Amino acid sequence: MKFPLNFAPALMAMLFVAAPLPVASQATGLLIEDVTLIDGTGRPAVEHVHVLVEGERITRVSRTALDAPSGVLRIDGRGKYLIPGLMDMHIHLTGARGSAGTDERAGIRALHGYLYSGFTSVYDAGNLPDYIFGLRARERGGEITAPRIFATGGVVTAPGGHGGGRGATLVDSWPEAIEALDAHLAREPDMVKLTFDEHGWGTRPLIPLLDPDLMSRVGTYFNEHGVRTTVHISHEFRARQAIVAGINTLAHPIIQGPVSEGFVKLMAATGTPMVSTLTIGEGYSRLVEHPEFLDTALYQAVYEEELRQRLRTTVRDSYAARTWTTWMKVMTPVAQENLRLIVEAGGVIVLGSDQSSGPASHRELELMVEGGIPALEAIRIGTLNAAAFLGKERDFGSVEEGKLADMVLLNADPIADIRNAQDIDMVIKGGQVIDRERLDLPVNRVR
Repeated sequence: MKFPLNFAPALMAMLFVAAPLPVASQATGLLIEDVTLIDGTGRPAVEHVHVLVEGERITRVSRTALDAPSGVLRIDGRGKYLIPGLMDMHIHLTGARGSAGTDERAGIRALHGYLYSGFTSVYDAGNLPDYIFGLRARERGGEITAPRIFATGGVVTAPGGHGGGRGATLVDSWPEAIEALDAHLAREPDMVKLTFDEHGWGTRPLIPLLDPDLMSRVGTYFNEHGVRTTVHISHEFRARQAIVAGINTLAHPIIQGPVSEGFVKLMAATGTPMVSTLTIGEGYSRLVEHPEFLDTALYQAVYEEELRQRLRTTVRDSYAARTWTTWMKVMTPVAQENLRLIVEAGGVIVLGSDQSSGPASHRELELMVEGGIPALEAIRIGTLNAAAFLGKERDFGSVEEGKLADMVLLNADPIADIRNAQDIDMVIKGGQVIDRERLDLPVNRVR
């Protein structure tokens, strides 16, 4: 078969992102020696720790030196800091949003950007089902290098409700909804996202709202089939209704106003995980007022130059002209304080950016710390709390014996400065060291 002359470069590009990338070592295990451990549980950092990984799991965490079994790669952790793999529990992976079809390479590049940034798990909270479930299957089958992908597919909402476009499951009555819910379950979602927001705030028009009683029936139905639920809300009243309805988690913070003392206590008493998603709102004014963030090391490493240039010019100009930008600038500090109050009361906050890039997920950590949440707690929010959001805290989310070995080795102390979580020496997923220099990213094409 003959191909056109320009086919070979395209074919090589396709092979580069489609094939699984080699890990940095094919050792049967790892022994990280004499490292400062920040284990993700919220406990203080511990110096001079030795962590043994055999296969894909952590088998020993010790304050005394360990013998390295045969075939184990020994890693010198002196002067370095070990944290669990970071997790973003609210993304919308790029590549399938819009009417122009799908761009799988763009999605895989974004996934590589998460890994490069130290994020070993992501939860896609709404996407074209065929696209995201296809990538999830390829990640789990070892066909592509990516963080662990958890996905909802399309959202569940009322006809005309928030997110009710392509791939959504639309419900308006019971038991008539069961057939549609069964079709949704057949795709084996890791979690189901409902939307419960009538809008009418900021600059948004009013839209149809899911009936609260129907929402309760839908949530119960999914739970009875072993699937957890999350819900898009934006203000306290709807969040209270969702908690009473039995929805397991909240996909956003309260952003429309300060939370009441009673709501803070409710969040602490119920332990309902709430995802942070500060970055999606703050990003508008940040780009308008401080576009220089695009020149920092992590953004240069992960963002294509064409994208950075477009953000600096046409996108920035568009944001500067929008009333929404001003509204979100005013309300983001309100949301930050709401999160801080819930953390202070003992509630469960979870890292989520509502975006599609590792650098944006790191910005989420920065905003939480800037809002008054201690860096040690922010690390827990981005690791163990994130695993609890999925209902998988027994499997991963902390550096403890028996858990999956998803970890990040840092060159500097993230407790002293949360931005040090970007100073990455090594990313480990399932006991395998990721070869960050082979990821399909601008930093490696330059290299």
